Amino acid sequence: MHLHANAKHHKGPTLQNKNLLGNLAELHAKCFPHKPWSADDFADLQKSGCEIIASQNGFIVYRATCDEAEIITIGVHPDARRTGIAAAMLGIVEGDLKKRGIKHIFLEVAADNAPARSLYTGNGYKQIGVRPKYYDGVDAIMMRKDI
Repeated sequence: MHLHANAKHHKGPTLQNKNLLGNLAELHAKCFPHKPWSADDFADLQKSGCEIIASQNGFIVYRATCDEAEIITIGVHPDARRTGIAAAMLGIVEGDLKKRGIKHIFLEVAADNAPARSLYTGNGYKQIGVRPKYYDGVDAIMMRKDI
């Protein structure tokens, strides 16, 4: 599965995108079984200006505006974790954003998500704040990277 779509170029999901968004929703459910997103959720994200890059085993959702961007979520299939997929997708997105003149990337990560925090700090993201009890009682660590 490959999906790289920007809502600015699509008025709404085409039939092909609907199928891809369905596959993406299935992958999201495997990555985040406690709070899976639907194909409609992903379509709404596209309509709001988010971009999505996905493969068979992973995806990243992000949004760029002015000179800033936000990583909304990254997911990797449980069987493919720790294989470099997330870091590779992050690198692709950062390279694309830098070419587009983006200066800063922001994200939030659950304080108890050690693998994700390690990914981000290992790729140059710095903690800039905390949102107490943001994720069902778990603090969100706010991070930023200047590119």
